[in-house]
Amino acid sequence: MIFDRDLWFEIVQSIRKNKLRTILSGFTITFAILIFTLLFGISNGLQNTFSTFFVNDTPNAIYINSGRTSKPYEGKKSGRQIQLTNKEVEFIKSKNQDNVEYISSKIYKNFNVSYRQQKNTYSAVAILPDHQFIDQYKMNEGRFVNISDLNDNKKVAIIGRLIKKDLFKNKTPIGKYINLQGINFKVIGVFTKEGDDEAENIIYIPLTTAQTLYANNDHINGIDLTYDKNMNYSEIIAFTELLETQLKELLGIAPQDQRGIRIRNVAESIKQTNTMMIVLTILVFFIGFGTLIAGIVGISNIMVYVVNERQKELGIRKVLGASPKSIVSLIILESITITSVAGYLGILIGIGTIKLIGDRLEKYFITNPNVETSIIIGAMVTLIISGCIAGYVPAKRASRIKPIVALRDD
Repeated sequence: MIFDRDLWFEIVQSIRKNKLRTILSGFTITFAILIFTLLFGISNGLQNTFSTFFVNDTPNAIYINSGRTSKPYEGKKSGRQIQLTNKEVEFIKSKNQDNVEYISSKIYKNFNVSYRQQKNTYSAVAILPDHQFIDQYKMNEGRFVNISDLNDNKKVAIIGRLIKKDLFKNKTPIGKYINLQGINFKVIGVFTKEGDDEAENIIYIPLTTAQTLYANNDHINGIDLTYDKNMNYSEIIAFTELLETQLKELLGIAPQDQRGIRIRNVAESIKQTNTMMIVLTILVFFIGFGTLIAGIVGISNIMVYVVNERQKELGIRKVLGASPKSIVSLIILESITITSVAGYLGILIGIGTIKLIGDRLEKYFITNPNVETSIIIGAMVTLIISGCIAGYVPAKRASRIKPIVALRDD
């Protein structure tokens, strides 16, 4: 029946003779699937944006930084600047040996760097050897900072791939000396970090060397660490809270003070973001699905009107021997055709719109909006099924029309 040439000819003729009706029927579906496609595209764009927030972070990392106290505590005034030192690093290591995997202090500097005639300004970070494993750097040439460098306060540097490209062009920098703010450092390694060009514009030097040459104290700017990967989420949160409690007690910060010490747990941030994305996806799904349902209801109402309008035609068909099954098939297939074509058009317009304006949406935190093929296939299947449903009820009613009733003058 579905491959009956005459049947499809009748459907095409019916659509051509009733253009306005067809346009009204199709517009409802086209608009519904267009909104559906745009919503999912924007939702995916937001997810892409939020995922980039953690692309350069190690999933089991914790970042500790100091701040200013917001509450007085034990005779100390609020507004006190908290200064981290080497002591806090050793304290964390000694108190949490079973949980801490790698730990490193950090000191941030900006240096005018030169090599022969090449000059530029770069960020420099003084670190401990564990830092290589916390930020997951890959050594392209040479090695990273080691214990010997720390113990002997060696003037050595590890540079990023892009710094090598700027200062040394295609030549190897290993064993060469670069000048950092008037002091020569020997390059011992070149690192890369996949997907993070900004990181490849950094110079790393031993922590003790920076403290001796540039500060003459044991102050640090922050602490990075990783914990046991086998910890579950509840254990991770408990460990983070334990670290906060320990450091507040050590540094004389009120337990309720949220500003004196700042601890960011990547796993917690990722979980919160994922939860927010799940809620957003569910919300978008219900809005999109609701729009689609509105379109289906719209075409159902139009098909009811179409059947009423074609009563005489259907009555004549029955007089000429058309079976109820053939009448049902005719109306359902017409409904499916209009729904499918209109839906496909809506998908094309939606995807085309997303591709056309996608790059302009980054300022609204929407990165590379797109719609998965599975969503498109699912939407099309839904449309075909909905076309069946939209046409079935009026078609069934039409198949029961008595010729004498259908041919009666109003």
